[in-house]
Order: sequence, then structure tokens, then C-alpha cells
Amino acid sequence: MTRFALADGTPLQIVRRGDPAAPVTVVFVHGYALDQRSWSRIAPLVPDAAEGPVAVLTYDQRGHGGSGRARRRTATMSQLGDDLAELLEREVPAGRVVLVGHDMGGLAIMSLSQRHPALFRARVSGLALLATSSGKLATEVSATWPNALGKLARDLEAVLGSKLFGVVHEHTSRAVSAGLRWWLFGDDPEPDLVELTVQMIRGNWPHTVSLFRPALDAYARDAALAQVSGVPVTAIVGERDRIVRAGDVEQWVGGLEEGTAVVLPGVGHVVPLEAAPQVLPRVVALVNASYRQDQDS
Repeated sequence: MTRFALADGTPLQIVRRGDPAAPVTVVFVHGYALDQRSWSRIAPLVPDAAEGPVAVLTYDQRGHGGSGRARRRTATMSQLGDDLAELLEREVPAGRVVLVGHDMGGLAIMSLSQRHPALFRARVSGLALLATSSGKLATEVSATWPNALGKLARDLEAVLGSKLFGVVHEHTSRAVSAGLRWWLFGDDPEPDLVELTVQMIRGNWPHTVSLFRPALDAYARDAALAQVSGVPVTAIVGERDRIVRAGDVEQWVGGLEEGTAVVLPGVGHVVPLEAAPQVLPRVVALVNASYRQDQDS
């Protein structure tokens, strides 16, 4: 685990795995109010699963996890897209890149494609977008998850006191765990995964949760679809996702030149944890396709 300083001085916490000289790098971008631990069941396995050498990079986005705090003016999808561009230019300066984003991480990737189209076209050879909606749900659905989180957080404070989020790390109320389990997971999640998700959310409360809520509501995702068209896109969504509709994902992916929609039965919103065995081979397939692009070019 190392620190990467952005141009404005904000440090990002990053973790590198695999072969640093590999011709393909997979960069994982986590979701809203989570951190890079959400990739813990996928990222470490990619180097051994791919056909050839591959590098893997995970990081905590600005304002999340172990990275530096965001401010109101920097808690935007534009800024997250710029951060990802800077990370690629300085930490992954050569080779093809496969980008994997969950939830808000998928929006950061879309923002990258809009704000840095030359970089995107030159370097990105595949996308895996997990539980990422199109713009038409910005006002109807994107508020659901932050509102639910806020209610559950207030319940936590009522049960364990106002200093909970800064002091208590070893205990989570059963009521809040059950609430998050219902909102964010599918039919039969492992209790340890629910607890890990609660820990990540709690670590980002309240500053990050409140700052990034307006950005989620405001971002116009549809405008980015033209930029990602032509790049192989695998969009994965859970059948039981209460935040992103599977039908919406199937609709917007169907409009892409090389889009594939995958709906996972019984799975909820936290796809990287709950459905890691189904996600891993699809990420690896994008990596292997990147090798073939090099051979064909």
C-alpha cells in the first residue's frame, strides 16, 4: 500500500499487484461510500487467472477510505474523472488498460471518457461496469441509496451514541446491519461481507456521504455513452439490486457497439463482494481480449 499525490496535493491510497511491467493493467474503481476493500475478492486473483502477465491497481477515491478528504468543490464526478486520468498518466504510463468500476466508480470512468477522450481512446481496451446506471435514473434512483444510508446512520447513532462513527469500530447494531443487508445485498449474502460493507460505509460517514450525494444526483451519465461506444463493455447488475434496475442496464448497454449486459440472479447492489466468482472471469475475459488486440495490431 502506497500513497500517490495528485496535482492539487490530495493523496490517494493505492495498492499494486501483479507484474508492474505487464502490457495490460486492470484498474479497479470503487463505489459511493465504500473503499478499495470492496475489490478484495477479485483484484488479488486477477494476475494468476489471466492468460499473460497483468498488473492490478486498486485505490481509494478522493474523500474515501485512506485517501485525502474531498471538499465541496472537488466532490464531483468531473473531479473523480480527472483524478483517474492523472492516476493513469503518472502511475500507468504505458500499455493497455482495463477499467472496472462499481456504482460511483463506474460514473468516474464515464467522466474520464468525457473529459479525457484522447487518453480514453488511446489506452482503454475494455470496461466492466458493475451496478452502474444511465442518466435517466439520476433523480429517481440515485437518491435512494444516500437516503437509506442516512436513515440507517441515524439509527446507528440512536443505538450507540453520537460519537459512534469516530469511536466505535468493533460493533455494529443488528438493526443497521439488517437494514443495509436488505438495501444493498441480494438473497443470501455472507454475514462477513455485510459487516465489511457496514465498516466501509461507517468509515466514510458523515463527511463523504453528504459531500458526494449532490454529485450522484447531478451527473448526466447518458452523455458519456457515446464516448465508451466502440470499447468492449461488460455491464453487470444484480437481479435484486434495489438501486440500479437491471432492465435499465440492459437497455443502455444494448445501444453500445460492443456492449454485453449480465444480470446475476439473486444478487444485490454490492456486486464486487456478493458476486465475486461471477465477476472475476468476466474481468479476466476483458484482459485476455486486450492481449489479442495487441497481437492483431
